[in-house]
Amino acid sequence: MPTLRHLNALRLLLGAVIMLAVVAACHAQADETSRPPLLGQAGLEHLDAQAARLERLHAVVVAEGGEIRFERAYAGPGVDRPANIKSLSKTVLAALVGAAIQEGVIDSPDQPVAELLGSRVPVGADPRVRKITIGHLLSLQAGLERTSGANYGGWVASPDWVRDALSRPFVDEPGGRMLYSTGSSHLLSAALTRAGGESTLALARRLLGEPLGIAIPAWPRDPQGVYFGGNDMRLSPRALVRIGELYRLDGVIDGRRVLPKGWVEASWQPRGTSQWTGDGYGYGWFVTELAGERVYYGRGFGGQALYVIPERAISIAITADPHPPSPGGQFQQELHALVEGMLLGG
Repeated sequence: MPTLRHLNALRLLLGAVIMLAVVAACHAQADETSRPPLLGQAGLEHLDAQAARLERLHAVVVAEGGEIRFERAYAGPGVDRPANIKSLSKTVLAALVGAAIQEGVIDSPDQPVAELLGSRVPVGADPRVRKITIGHLLSLQAGLERTSGANYGGWVASPDWVRDALSRPFVDEPGGRMLYSTGSSHLLSAALTRAGGESTLALARRLLGEPLGIAIPAWPRDPQGVYFGGNDMRLSPRALVRIGELYRLDGVIDGRRVLPKGWVEASWQPRGTSQWTGDGYGYGWFVTELAGERVYYGRGFGGQALYVIPERAISIAITADPHPPSPGGQFQQELHALVEGMLLGG
């Protein structure tokens, strides 16, 4: 039989455990809700003034700690209407691949894409095609000659985009250097379609649109009816911020796990390096540093961008007029400067 002294000791121990749990919970909550706001009124006015000077900029939406702190449309369709996000689609597609893995549609990033594409792999294709994994396509390390840049026009004019991409010569081994190629992203869309038994659009609406509460309109398809992987998706800035928040919150939104545990960490691990910016690249995300903070971003032609700064609990969506083209990525650098000014507090 326990003595009174033993019972008192147990009560004290239990009380200490409960107190530690309460303190831990308070600290966890403080991390999210007690963090000082990034910008006061003066900072928001500074952001607004700087953004207004970028003539081609359409809209900016900033979320901090899960709340919209700033949103404004300077031109274009607005903050709640779809805009063509160009190659920022690659970042959204990476989220969809993660959601498909969580759903069991795809096994893992290590799964060979040829297993999913089946008969769509051309007869006589280089044997190295069968070494290309889902992860290689996400990180743009397929090793195949690029379909972007000077090769883009010929690729989209071809009668079969999947066959064309897989028939290109290898210029590196699968898993080698980063080769920016929209053809690699399109192979992911084709693989999702074959594996899931439904279109990439249907999967996106079910696995991302529904849990995030965002609208995902239809976008262009290839000659075989596969939705364009890695380009021309249409999402509103508010919808993009929700995707940013999904990553900031480690794949869980409104209490629902949408992305597999560890997916965000894997996505933000640099696997290759952009030959143009020197930034690292993971699964659909570039990795850089702004104002001393680790920043993860996706980008699309002409100034479409999504930034996530986890240490500051911030997600930022930006849309812009893609015409005329910005030489050498100059406008993207202006967007970096805009974000950096925000992080410095205006």
